[in-house]
Amino acid sequence: MPVLLLLLAAACGDIRPYAGHPGGDAPRLVLPPAYRIAVPPPGQALLSDAGAAAFADSLAAALRSADVPAAATESNPLDWPLTVTAERQGETVVPRYGLSDADGAALGAATGKPVPLRGWGLEDPALFKEVASRDAPAIAALLGRVEASRKASDPKALAGEGPLRIRLAGVKGAPGDGNTSLNDRMSNFLTQLGYLPQDTAEGATYAVQGVVNAVTVPGNKQRIELQWIVSRRDGYELGRVVQINEVPRGSLNGLWGDVAYVAAEQAAHGIRDVLRNATTTEAPPAGAADGSAPAAAPARS
Repeated sequence: MPVLLLLLAAACGDIRPYAGHPGGDAPRLVLPPAYRIAVPPPGQALLSDAGAAAFADSLAAALRSADVPAAATESNPLDWPLTVTAERQGETVVPRYGLSDADGAALGAATGKPVPLRGWGLEDPALFKEVASRDAPAIAALLGRVEASRKASDPKALAGEGPLRIRLAGVKGAPGDGNTSLNDRMSNFLTQLGYLPQDTAEGATYAVQGVVNAVTVPGNKQRIELQWIVSRRDGYELGRVVQINEVPRGSLNGLWGDVAYVAAEQAAHGIRDVLRNATTTEAPPAGAADGSAPAAAPARS
């Protein structure tokens, strides 16, 4: 059974200790989408005409940086328009993003994080760039889910030629909000890689289970061991993606934030490699006919 080891050495105080370690330098899946996102200047975002145009430019640039084809323009006949609105909530402004297809049918929505009212009202270009960069991943994740759903309803997909359905069986053992954060982020990144993650087993071909073990080590640190176990519908274990890193003790007892984001992003590519190997293997190794999996090789730190 393949075991993909991501042995990650963190710098002290690094809030993104898993960054830059995709495991074997797994290449990203790059498929140009069959659409372009049009970001017209928002008319309902509590901005002047000039401010609306400036934010549209910033958002389109941030989406392009996230590998989403986008332009700050009114919609052309084949574009998917992204409508931006903003709502005041106390001393903050909350941006909202609504996506439609070229025929005007609503595809979904995403909510941005609150923005200080004063900076938004001043139409600060630096703030616009920060907000756009921060919210672009949520919009990209929405697009991934829309694309995966569209592929799933395609006749070729229903005939087994479409994206694989993967049951995300959750994450267990993480301190703080790690179980939820890791699972949610993994769902987003698997979707972006062209899979269809789901909570239930019905229709799923493979499953992914996350297991976290936090071990106290010398130097007032914790060794965080993440294992993503990939299994087949009959229970046979296909492989594991293992991530190991040391962090200051107790630093992940609350919100995981960027740690969950980066860990899931990197592990998703390792899971993709396991699944690719599985789809090119016709039979399990000798001795595994009963569906049991060979023992995993021990991870070394």
